[in-house]
Amino acid sequence: MDALDAVLLARLQFAFTIGVHIVFPAFTIGLASYLAVLEGLWLWTGDDRYIDGFRYWLKIFALTFGMGVVSGIVMTYQFGTNWSVFSDKAGPVVGPLMGYEVLSAFFLEAGFLGIMLFGMKKVGRGLHFAATLIVAAGTLFSAFWILSVNSWMQTPAGHGIDAAGRFVPEDWWAIVFNPSFPYRLVHMVLAAYLSTAFIVGAVGAFHLLREHTNGAARIMFSNAMWMAALVAPLQLVAGDLHGLNTLEHQPAKIAAIEGHWESRAGAPLYLFGLPDMQAERTDYALAVPHLGSLILTHEWEGEVPGLSDFAAEDRPYAPLIFWTFRMMVGIGLAMIAVGLWSLWLRWKGRLYDDRRLLRTVLLMGPAGLVALLAGWITTEAGRQPWTVYGLLRTVDSASPIAAPAVASSLAVLVVVYVVVFGAGIYYLLHMMGIRPHHGEEGPHRGTPVRSAGITPEASLAERGATP
Repeated sequence: MDALDAVLLARLQFAFTIGVHIVFPAFTIGLASYLAVLEGLWLWTGDDRYIDGFRYWLKIFALTFGMGVVSGIVMTYQFGTNWSVFSDKAGPVVGPLMGYEVLSAFFLEAGFLGIMLFGMKKVGRGLHFAATLIVAAGTLFSAFWILSVNSWMQTPAGHGIDAAGRFVPEDWWAIVFNPSFPYRLVHMVLAAYLSTAFIVGAVGAFHLLREHTNGAARIMFSNAMWMAALVAPLQLVAGDLHGLNTLEHQPAKIAAIEGHWESRAGAPLYLFGLPDMQAERTDYALAVPHLGSLILTHEWEGEVPGLSDFAAEDRPYAPLIFWTFRMMVGIGLAMIAVGLWSLWLRWKGRLYDDRRLLRTVLLMGPAGLVALLAGWITTEAGRQPWTVYGLLRTVDSASPIAAPAVASSLAVLVVVYVVVFGAGIYYLLHMMGIRPHHGEEGPHRGTPVRSAGITPEASLAERGATP
């Protein structure tokens, strides 16, 4: 094996670990906000179904948060083991940004997570709700800084290069708010919310298919369908703006995504095709005339770049990102369709009665995470062959270690991840399969109120509690 094999194995190792890791923080970003909504609705309405849902998802959130932390630690070590040259050259910029994520995000999450998990009976409802809000804010801060790091690597700005070839910060505002950062942040947060919504909706659908009148499951399903109906179309708009930004700053990536080899005005949209990197063509193309230009430039005869405009060594691998992008978009369109379907049934008063919708949402439970992973593959593979786009090549970023060493560590990681995180995911699914029901471990003293025919307001008054 030569040096190139070692770089490829190092890339595969990082891709594997981040692919496992990213599903956990994405889920916790969405779930933390959902928990804040549930607790807020409980305090506002006094409806104990909301606090039942809060307790149900809080346990799942705690386990997911723990797995996200553990899986994230492994990636940080890879910067030193497999990517030491990148760490040396980009460390003055990337290091502080990742440090800010720990200081402003992880400390908030870790500091208030204990109150959120165990403090309901100890600190009072108001302070407990504040802790839940702070944890939710911490997950968003974490997304902010991590997306800033990644976006700087995609569209570097605000830096200089010293005599040793290191990137040194010159303008932190330009570094943090680099040209692609706002679009990536919005796109990622919305993706996290949609991924969580479809998991929550799938769990609600699963229990409604088994018990049609389950009140807590109805709350879950209704909340998830509102999110699908409102946020999925918004994600389409965010994705369009993100695409325009990518066309401006990373045209080679757009050319690979579209499967175009020659620049042309009025470019078609390839719905299907097999890009051939050697022959420099896209075979078996199923095209819609002019639609590619219309989507990418918002003009019927807009100019769309082709991969032939770039040197062969500067081109991303088109066959991979051509299909991962279409997977992401296809799932997104399916989410929009489900959201519209749910609005129609809600208007007809049959949201919980149509078993076809329930089964569809159940099947689409992991769809958001699949789309998220497909989007990340598109983003990261589309940046190649660069770690810092246009400035530092991937092959020049890797540590000088032999391919067998990388291969052996990759094999060990695969085995450990399958065992550890496979067990964790299995237990998460087990927890989601537990029937949600009202009255279990009441929010303060634990008396099931509706089963006794008592209204939430009367129950709160009898307990001497204030909403």
